[in-house]
Amino acid sequence: MSAAAPAATPELTPVERQSVARTLKNPRLLKTEVLAGLVVALALIPEAIAFSIIAGVDPRLGLFASFTMAVSIAFLGGRPAMISAATGAVALVIAPLVASHGVDYFIAAVILGGIFQVILGVTGVARLMRFIPRSVMVGFVNALAILIFLSQVPELMNVPWLVYPMVAVGLLIVFGLPRLTQVVPAPLVAIVVLTVFAVLANVLVPTVGDKGELPESLPSLFFPNVPLTLETLQIIAPFALALAAVGLLESLMTAKLVDDITDTRSNKTRESWGQGAANIITGFFGGMGGCAMIGQTMINVKASGARTRISTFLAGIFLLILVVALGDIVALIPMAALVAVMIFVAIATFDWHSIQPSTLKRMPRSETTVMLATVVITVWTHNLAIGVGVGVLVAMVAFARRVAHFVTVERTESTVDGVRQATYTVNGELFFASSNDLYTQFEYATDPHRVTIDLHGSHLWDASTIAALDAITEKYRTHGTEVQVIGLNEVSTNMRERLGGTLGAGH
Repeated sequence: MSAAAPAATPELTPVERQSVARTLKNPRLLKTEVLAGLVVALALIPEAIAFSIIAGVDPRLGLFASFTMAVSIAFLGGRPAMISAATGAVALVIAPLVASHGVDYFIAAVILGGIFQVILGVTGVARLMRFIPRSVMVGFVNALAILIFLSQVPELMNVPWLVYPMVAVGLLIVFGLPRLTQVVPAPLVAIVVLTVFAVLANVLVPTVGDKGELPESLPSLFFPNVPLTLETLQIIAPFALALAAVGLLESLMTAKLVDDITDTRSNKTRESWGQGAANIITGFFGGMGGCAMIGQTMINVKASGARTRISTFLAGIFLLILVVALGDIVALIPMAALVAVMIFVAIATFDWHSIQPSTLKRMPRSETTVMLATVVITVWTHNLAIGVGVGVLVAMVAFARRVAHFVTVERTESTVDGVRQATYTVNGELFFASSNDLYTQFEYATDPHRVTIDLHGSHLWDASTIAALDAITEKYRTHGTEVQVIGLNEVSTNMRERLGGTLGAGH
């Protein structure tokens, strides 16, 4: 799908391409950012309205949230060109609170969720991203692509037949136009062409206006009318914490994906607290909160070629202008045009290389299992946090099982000064998965009365291993055997001196 992205500017490196100052001085790059922002704004409108409906709130809360999130994160975020707005993940997490306690508690939870995100950001939660394996990341990307595609299926059901050829024409434009010219983003051309056709031909097809009423005024400051009591905190805190966790996870995973696409690095810690600050601002303007949006980010970065904060900022500004000042025109955009753009995004996002037979044949079975688990759980639950969490757990179990089998125990016998003794040489990393099997590797009943356990080739990682060594020496002691443990490195020695004999037999 590389043909969809505009050609890179030869005189600038990927890092220089992210510079706002350089882009403002380069008309060609600035045009790319402006048009990308416009395309994203158009794509955000029906999504924001749909997510508002999922959350059970007025569409204006989703639209205002998309405006304030995009504008705020353009200044506060750590990943240039990433789009943050009202999202389905946040809507699903917080919808039960709207149903049970109303909009004011909902907005209060958004603000508190933002505070939690700031706290998590400044305490370094972003550093946990390095524990997410590549197979989980691939599963995350593929699951997102599937969810983006599935979210468009309702727009293709029980609709006039003309919708289908319009979507086909839209797909032809977004896939084919970049092969001819990249002067204007193909998604924008598709939206304009199909809108002009729908208006001139006066065809009756679903439009953006059918999704919900667009606001006619600017957002204003909003203070949720909730009592500032411990009871209120107990009501909103669980939802706020869930919002914070899901929002951060989706944002950091999306940022990592954009890093890979643009060959640049981003500040994940800044992105974490920036998301929190943006949610706090959004809450005080009556928005429903949000996080990074993978679909719109891919439109911005991959389909339109944007690389700076300018596109993110303009996406928010254009969104507000479109819905407030040009709402009547925006309402005429056929949903078929936006469906075509989002299907293109789904196809471009999916990692097709990961499912090629040649790739699957080379890839370890455990890696493929982790990827599939991430995809299946994410698509099944429609919750990225749960999917990634399950993927990480499966990866941990697979890793532990694999590493556990790398430990070897070799037994030798010798006679020193007429005394027979046995030596066990242990090689490998000893932790809970491997040390539990270690206990069974010794011949307690038949060994001579002097045994040496050589751990020069090992490292003790946890209390389970210390307990296993205690159990081994205690078992030998019941047989009247003297045990000597040698070869421990300094860290392992310190751990054994600190914990040895205090953990019980362990078996």
